[in-house]
Amino acid sequence: MLFARAPHSPTHRRRSGGISIALMSLMQCGSAEAADWYTGTTPAKPNESWIVAVDTSASTTSTGSSFAAISATFAPGSLDKSGARVRATGLIGTYTFDSAGSGLRTRGDQVEGALLAGYELVGGQSSYSFYGGLDVRDSRFSNADPGHAPNGTQFGFKGVAEFYVAPSERTMLAGYGSYSTNYDAYYTRLRWGVAPAAGVYVGPEFSALGDDFYRQWRIGVHLTGMKFSGVQFGVSGGYLVDKVGRSGGYGTLDARVVY
Repeated sequence: MLFARAPHSPTHRRRSGGISIALMSLMQCGSAEAADWYTGTTPAKPNESWIVAVDTSASTTSTGSSFAAISATFAPGSLDKSGARVRATGLIGTYTFDSAGSGLRTRGDQVEGALLAGYELVGGQSSYSFYGGLDVRDSRFSNADPGHAPNGTQFGFKGVAEFYVAPSERTMLAGYGSYSTNYDAYYTRLRWGVAPAAGVYVGPEFSALGDDFYRQWRIGVHLTGMKFSGVQFGVSGGYLVDKVGRSGGYGTLDARVVY
């Protein structure tokens, strides 16, 4: 549950759209709707050397899913400089779907956590980071069906890659991608934006998420970089369609704070 980063103008600007402290993306996991989501965040320009960034995100869909996530990223020295990173993440959510072939309406509840280690390369107007580590996912369903994952806890490996680039003073491009060996779950998000005001970006976004049982695609619009009392916010919303052709709308609120 993190956001894409903002440009580093010798100081570390926070990701546009997601690694923030806010509420996270309530994503729909399909026949076992994938909830391996993560978001990207908005640029927040610190005035000192921060060592911890906390991001949260919350999302909901008109097709019956809601998720919230939080992550904390630690730097041994400073987030403004290239170096090693440690990240702890947590996710909780619920969703409903029609079980394949049974005609039953199924409720799924998911809890997930990960402990990751990685490295971030920080440039003047860009940042690139890579993480890998342990991922634990617990899934519970209102009925048993081969069309969705079984009840129980699964352990696996999770990898994450993300970037933030500011090609010019008024534009940004941010991307996030994750993959877990737990049911081959994945989440990707790509955003581009133009700044109508300093540090605030608006533009299109595209997301894809899924696992062994489900696929979903999203296209929408994001507004990132808004700041209030030291917290950076981002909002987005748009249209979604899933593997079985079910469509609807989604909305996401992201936030970030640094210490």
